[in-house]
Amino acid sequence: MSASTEVTERHRLSIGLTVRHCMTLTGRNLLHLKAHPGTLIGFAVVQPLMVIALLVYVFGGAISGSTEDYLQYALPGLIVQMTVFSVLAFGTGLNEDIANGVFDRLRSLPIARIAPLVGHLVGNTLQIVAGMVMLLLVGMAQGFDIRTGLLATIGALALATIFATGLAWLSMLVGLVAKTATTVHLFSGVLMFPLTFGSNVFVKTETMPGWLATWADVNPISHVTSALRGLMTEGSVGSSVWWTLGWTAAMTAVFAPLAIQAYRRRV
Repeated sequence: MSASTEVTERHRLSIGLTVRHCMTLTGRNLLHLKAHPGTLIGFAVVQPLMVIALLVYVFGGAISGSTEDYLQYALPGLIVQMTVFSVLAFGTGLNEDIANGVFDRLRSLPIARIAPLVGHLVGNTLQIVAGMVMLLLVGMAQGFDIRTGLLATIGALALATIFATGLAWLSMLVGLVAKTATTVHLFSGVLMFPLTFGSNVFVKTETMPGWLATWADVNPISHVTSALRGLMTEGSVGSSVWWTLGWTAAMTAVFAPLAIQAYRRRV
């Protein structure tokens, strides 16, 4: 191996250059929004309006007696639901990029091998943050009242983002091991419903049957939702923040190594 090749390999493996490659591919993922503005409009504008219109104004009166009261209860949960739904779509996009040869073309470039995977994760996470902010703004325009202040609200969105990164490793693992994007999509749909509907996103757990309430109480989505409600409206979070961080750490510790290993085998 020549001296120039050794220098190139050493630089490719340096932390600084790897981070730069990851950020470059993060920008590539975000540029898709510029090429397809309809995706951004649908995700950041239309979807929040539909979520509030269909869930709050259809069910709010029946559940809480008034849509105003239900909006105050449900919006933090709707932010979590939107986040989970978007995160579970990570695997579908990753699977499609691999199947279409995008990662093969990137692998032929002199970049860090992990950069495409990290760029996919960070780019999609930033889109989710934009979606959370838009859903919150739409909710505020409809009458949602933040009672705890700006810093607590920023903390709530940051906590939801942290949880999203932990769950994203599971989604990406499925996207890497599945043969087709359809399989990933079906798995995501099956996983999303027990996670979101079997939680306190829409109703209080004490109104559920005993067996379902037991599941809802340990469901990580319930802990995230309780933390967001406390940080945005109630001012008291109890142990929900620590449960959320614990679930995030556990998912990352289990699924991140498996996803990276599957990525190395696949790509």
